[in-house]
Amino acid sequence: MWKSIGRFLAGRKPHETPRQKTGYWGEREAERFLKAGGYRILGRRFRIGPKDEIDLIARDRDALVFLEVKTRASEDFGRPFAAVDRRKQYRLARAAVRYLKRIKDQPPAFRFDVVEVIGTPDCSAPAVRHVQNAFPLPKCFRVP
Repeated sequence: MWKSIGRFLAGRKPHETPRQKTGYWGEREAERFLKAGGYRILGRRFRIGPKDEIDLIARDRDALVFLEVKTRASEDFGRPFAAVDRRKQYRLARAAVRYLKRIKDQPPAFRFDVVEVIGTPDCSAPAVRHVQNAFPLPKCFRVP
């Protein structure tokens, strides 16, 4: 129903840092977790503008879901969800509104979720947690 548009950054790049490698691994783990839960993945690493990127765009029944994936090796310094501060929420919301303005068929509902992945690429069983409705759309944005 809703198709993803834009430039997707797929595949491993030769200049990828260990941190980026871990982040991409976390996104793949989150995607696997969501698919097992019945989500349909519409897009990965959707970039719109120089600072706005949506890690995953998915469909959950009739809702369009914009997902931020946070990967950490451990929770020694707090939950990964805590890294989704107001500035990150603003950027994600701005990208989502831009995305919604570009698609033809508007979804009946949309939301912002966060997926936490705890582990490293060499671990066998990472912990994955899904926080639904992690934050609302900031009041400064209007949906088309």
